[in-house]
Amino acid sequence: MKDKRIRSWGELMDILYDIPVNQHGRYRSNFVYRGVANKGWGLETSLHRLGDHCGSVEAPLLRNFSKYVEPGAIPATVAAHNLWIRLAVAQHHGLPTRVLDWTVSPKVAAHFATAEVEHFDKDGAIWCIDVVQAARLLPANLRQTLEKQRAFIFSVEMLGFIDTVEQLDVLGKQAPFVLFFEPPSLDARIVNQGAVMSVMSSPVLALNKFLKRHPDLYYRLIIPKRLKWEIRDKLDQDNVTERMLFPGLDGLSRWLKRYYSSKTVPSTQPVTLIAPPSATNRKRPGVRVARRRP
Repeated sequence: MKDKRIRSWGELMDILYDIPVNQHGRYRSNFVYRGVANKGWGLETSLHRLGDHCGSVEAPLLRNFSKYVEPGAIPATVAAHNLWIRLAVAQHHGLPTRVLDWTVSPKVAAHFATAEVEHFDKDGAIWCIDVVQAARLLPANLRQTLEKQRAFIFSVEMLGFIDTVEQLDVLGKQAPFVLFFEPPSLDARIVNQGAVMSVMSSPVLALNKFLKRHPDLYYRLIIPKRLKWEIRDKLDQDNVTERMLFPGLDGLSRWLKRYYSSKTVPSTQPVTLIAPPSATNRKRPGVRVARRRP
């Protein structure tokens, strides 16, 4: 695995923002990023984590999601018939899907690597994938769509010719691939996070296993646990917080809870209780009484 262990905040910023100038004379990165609180976590999807039967339940999950969704929950009538909008909405609201969440913002990825205080005793990580290189492994018709649109990430409209997950599976029969697309701006959360989503060409294929066969597509930054508080506090200083990334009362509450958390991990040692001195305790055999010194 192509891992780089970070030694300081400055080094983290230097690597994440080492963006060469492109053919248009602009500093635009080809990478998308995903931060995780524990470096031991892979890139399995929520669908994959359902178990070995995940491939057989994907289509029923999406079908029933569309059938029971409340009127108006999906932005437009036509959207309900667009597989990619349904996938984005379903992923956004917690349905197990083959989708993984990414961001175009390095600092948003750093936020997700340092947002969970309960994992501050573990090293975190930021996965970085070159989407331009990944696009070269797509089937010809998908590559041609990107080239025609002069894009390197798909929009949901550009993928409209793929109507079902079964059609997506067929495209990956010859050679597996990963596809990145931008979800529609369903709400401020997606916009503020600079969201990008990925799907594999098979529901049972984990992205980290795919990357092992294509190491030129990615690298991973390891964030030592000793640096997490410094990175976290500096991200807060930059206003990269739950309050911004999850607009609303839930995000506000999550931010305040973490912001006011103690840096000291509570002790897990058992507490020995000593009975207070009293006439009742002194008369009972077997009860040890702690006496105060005068």
